[in-house]
Amino acid sequence: MSDARVEMLPDRVLTPTQLRALSTRSDAAGAARLAVHVAFLLATGIWVATAGPVMVWPAMFALGLVQAALFAPAHECMHRTAFRSDRANAVVGWLAAAPSLLNLDFYRAFHLAHHRHTQIPGKDPELAAVGPTSIGRYLLRVSGIAFWQLRLKTVWDTWRGDMSAYPYITAQTAPRIILSVRAMSALMFGGAAISAFVWGWKTPFLFWIIPQIIGQPPLRAYLLAEHTGCTQDRNGLTNTRTTYTNALVRLLMWDMPYHAEHHLYPSIPFHRLAEAHGLIKARLGFVQQGYARWNLGWVRGLLRPG
Repeated sequence: MSDARVEMLPDRVLTPTQLRALSTRSDAAGAARLAVHVAFLLATGIWVATAGPVMVWPAMFALGLVQAALFAPAHECMHRTAFRSDRANAVVGWLAAAPSLLNLDFYRAFHLAHHRHTQIPGKDPELAAVGPTSIGRYLLRVSGIAFWQLRLKTVWDTWRGDMSAYPYITAQTAPRIILSVRAMSALMFGGAAISAFVWGWKTPFLFWIIPQIIGQPPLRAYLLAEHTGCTQDRNGLTNTRTTYTNALVRLLMWDMPYHAEHHLYPSIPFHRLAEAHGLIKARLGFVQQGYARWNLGWVRGLLRPG
């Protein structure tokens, strides 16, 4: 199915009975998907450790892709749908977000504001980023430069104790977020320093810094497809895009490609989103075949005169 608009319809499609049935969380499903993700991390980490001077670069890229994809379990845990256990959601989500310096408590405030005001200019914090409306702006978004600038600024602001730059953080939530981001940054930078001291200065570059830098651009391109070019209004059927992709991407991204389904019904856990898609796909306004195809199409549109 190509990326296409359909008739605007009310954006609540599932019945309450269907929604209750699909919203059942599962510790077993979460643990199984997490085990797969950890296995990919170990496999790509071993590849980096054993690769020669030439193959170490594709190995670091593979490790970076899997590390960047930790955004998916962090996102799922933030919604408390990865596991039935709230403690498991909190612990796994916090640890999964840390390698990208995306603190779970900070992200919760940001992302819930995004869900409350999806695609509403001036209210959705995701729209504050530079839009990919030219080739230069597209490359800036996909490069990850703006992402890392925000991550480092957030860390700096929390150590200064000033959250005034983030309107979605309230006076009540700020102290917890400050402590959480400080702990996360101490863990990651402190861990990098210790690993450099114990195993050599190259270690944090090989297993964290370089993989993160080269692994983030594919994730940035992936995330662009979720809302870019969709309607800027409150209709959940048309302000978010679902993208058909291969099984490996769905596996690593915890079924997040069913993104319109997630935005319409954030209580549905990742392992039930495909079922939800089967029930509502005829009502979705934007459905796309493949992330690469969407990005290529967007770039072609930017290059087209007028």
